[in-house]
Amino acid sequence: MTNIQTIAVIGAGTMGGGIAISALAGRFNAILIDASQDALEQAQLRVQKFFNRQVEKGHITPEQARDAQHRLQLSTDMATVSGADLVIEAVFEDIKIKTSVFSRLEKIVASDCHLATNTSALNVSAIGGALRRPERLCGLHFFSPAEINPAVEVVRSEATQESTIAAVLSVLEQCRKTPIECRDHSGFALNRFFCPYTNEAARCLDDGLGTPAQIDAVAKEAFGVPIGPFAVMNIVKPRINLAAIHNLAHLGPFYAPAPSLIACGDSDGSWPLDDAPEPLGKAAHDTIAKRLQGAVFLAVRQALAEQVAAPEAIDLGARKAFAFKTGPVAMMDAIGKDAVEERITLVS
Repeated sequence: MTNIQTIAVIGAGTMGGGIAISALAGRFNAILIDASQDALEQAQLRVQKFFNRQVEKGHITPEQARDAQHRLQLSTDMATVSGADLVIEAVFEDIKIKTSVFSRLEKIVASDCHLATNTSALNVSAIGGALRRPERLCGLHFFSPAEINPAVEVVRSEATQESTIAAVLSVLEQCRKTPIECRDHSGFALNRFFCPYTNEAARCLDDGLGTPAQIDAVAKEAFGVPIGPFAVMNIVKPRINLAAIHNLAHLGPFYAPAPSLIACGDSDGSWPLDDAPEPLGKAAHDTIAKRLQGAVFLAVRQALAEQVAAPEAIDLGARKAFAFKTGPVAMMDAIGKDAVEERITLVS
């Protein structure tokens, strides 16, 4: 089935709500499911606010805004998704929870319904292990805020059928999203390097090289990004970022979470960020910049060796998902092999 008309989203949290808005903006019918009525009501307010803002900006008419909101159905009953053409799971990043959701879903949806998981780092094949027909499952990893960020990783497991990939690519095109196709490896194409980037920032903090705001200022200069890693973590929530990093820890010591990140994530806290941090000395500034780049370069080099994604896909994703001025592969090519090795040596 490539003629998708109704998209169901399981989970009305930050990501699920944003995905539902994206579906509505793409002129699909959307069903949003959550066990919490309060979460659904908050999501509905978010939908209203988004489309009202689009009207204020002159992007759509008031009639189009009303139409979009009328195409949204909210429910606490999973059975409501029975007529959906595509179901996207967006619950917490826990494989037991996700497999439980898909075990229930498979008993509800039609035989030709496509399934997707919004996991940021878990193995899609492992999640599909709960299904009798894992071939209709793929990964659709949206980036926060999902209603605005254009990048979506399209993750193909060894079992994923071509018709599912074709269907989700068609949906993303209609939603004006940029697909980043990749294989089913830990961290996929983008979190494989972005998690080490945020983790190395926390390690620099632990080593006393600077404050979160100072490290963010260095990162903005080193990668040409509008905000630094600590600010990004505050947006996505440090506990969620920590969960993604934990899912990469099996790759080796380099991927193990930094102590300060564990403390911040486990306490469900956020990073303190000064508006105007004191400038760092040149030595500390250069060390932070090289370590952050080294963490990105090491992870990207490993991902390329594993053929997780094409170099151009990694660079496109870095620019679209994280607003890097230059993708990491292009950065490595530009500074040369010796400079790349110098930076990787600092973190490995």
